[in-house]
Amino acid sequence: MGIFSKIFTWWNGATLGTALNVTLKGEHVGTDAQGNRYFRSKSGKTTDGRERRWVMYDGANDSSRVPAEWHGWLHHTYDDVPESHLPPARIWEADYTPNATGTTAAYRPQGALERGGKRASATGDYEAWSPDS
Repeated sequence: MGIFSKIFTWWNGATLGTALNVTLKGEHVGTDAQGNRYFRSKSGKTTDGRERRWVMYDGANDSSRVPAEWHGWLHHTYDDVPESHLPPARIWEADYTPNATGTTAAYRPQGALERGGKRASATGDYEAWSPDS
């Protein structure tokens, strides 16, 4: 089913059309630490006067996997590739973690239905608003 999934699905990688576009019209400009590859059009400017830029994900199509520096390049914040704009890494910066929403690893606070729906009892410091008072 490999070729059919490339033709008809977009959520599990690049479609056949995107792969052809990369091959025929794209110029590879860089790769980030996660293996995502970044391209720009060889043919020059689009109708709005800017070059077309896009990313080919290495794995699932999840836009949260684009680092901030490449996001800025994709959205024309600056013209040069990000390596020339990167500040030195800070000691407190954390590595990328995937977006866990909708998975079993998603955050579920105390009282969530997925954790049994039991909330802590009220402590008496809350007074409900009433329109009559």
